[in-house]
Amino acid sequence: MKKLLLSFFFAFSFGNLFAQHLLTYSEPKLFRFKFNLNDQTRILSTVNEDVYLNGRFNHNAVILNRISSVITDVDEEGRGTADAVFMTTETSARTWNNTSSTWGEEYESVFTRDVTGKYEMDDCYFMPTVRDVPVFPEHAIKPGDTWKHQGYEAHDMRRTFGIEKPFIFPFEAKYIYRGDIETEDGRLLSLIEINYDMFFTTPNLKVQSQAVLEAPKITTGYSHQKIWWDQEKGQIDHYSEDFKIQIETFAGDVIIFTGKAHAEVTEFRRANTEENLKKITATVKELGLENVDVKKSDRGLTISIENIQFQPDSAYLMDSEKIKLSKIADILKGFENDLLITGHCAKRGSVKMQQLLSEERASAVADYLSKLNVRNPNCIFTQGKGASEPIDSNLTEEGRARNRRVEITIMDK
Repeated sequence: MKKLLLSFFFAFSFGNLFAQHLLTYSEPKLFRFKFNLNDQTRILSTVNEDVYLNGRFNHNAVILNRISSVITDVDEEGRGTADAVFMTTETSARTWNNTSSTWGEEYESVFTRDVTGKYEMDDCYFMPTVRDVPVFPEHAIKPGDTWKHQGYEAHDMRRTFGIEKPFIFPFEAKYIYRGDIETEDGRLLSLIEINYDMFFTTPNLKVQSQAVLEAPKITTGYSHQKIWWDQEKGQIDHYSEDFKIQIETFAGDVIIFTGKAHAEVTEFRRANTEENLKKITATVKELGLENVDVKKSDRGLTISIENIQFQPDSAYLMDSEKIKLSKIADILKGFENDLLITGHCAKRGSVKMQQLLSEERASAVADYLSKLNVRNPNCIFTQGKGASEPIDSNLTEEGRARNRRVEITIMDK
């Protein structure tokens, strides 16, 4: 049930408002998305929510949604096709500002969006959850103008109900263009407010498993969003949201989610290039870093630290490794991309212990890099692979030393 409920927040997001005075007197504008071939963007949204179960407070949590995309095609009408990866993870609100985030479940998606904001995509893709928001009118608008357009939500019900395609229901979004502000760096951003209510009834399947009984039967709620639009770039700069979602399960429980969300849209340079590979490899050699390898990977450019030294059977870094990481930190500061830290173990002990140790060691490296101000903690993600991806034999000490590694990936997606 938890995975299903998390999917409600994937494309919601949104960032802090500016304090500047809104300019409400301006010439009408034609708002349009602009897509450029090979543009790469990342949206990082944070949802801080309170959860109530049957009228009583249950817990508070922070949900992090990360969306990375690259424009792979732009047609003559300006429509852009994107390859995107969606990831969500949840962490305790108490530790959010102090630690990195565990890499969560991923969804890949390919979609086309026209210049007004409407989506076209095959029904094999489950993300984004919220579609056709925002959609701009065909005509130019001025501050104070309002319009309406139908949006959609698409939900993944494969695990709970065995529905193999996204379950889609519509809603009516109401828009108002409030005005513009000028930022400190001279950019002009337009404030657009979006409000919609939701009402969603899940198909009443006959299967009465525990998973089905815990799943949503009726979903209601609202979303109040503020989008800050960069007219020059033709894209969202940042956005914020207040929301409330109430779910009645098939078992009769009532769950309420209420809170705020914010996000920023950033562009980044591709790290996984031959030029960067040669440059970082040369730097590693000049610094005399032993057991450090640089390679291209599916996600980006990866710096692999083999035979990384922790205190025996622990996740406490040895001082020698801290010195090594301090030098690698200077390399990482040359990029703005998110970082994924992956821990690996040699095949010793139980599978469960291998997995736990690899996760803890990845977190130890991530936290140390964060202390060195390489990235904000919410731009560093961790995962553990246990002993599932060896690069050498576990039958020799030399092989086990190579398998006992941490990989730092400068992420392209």
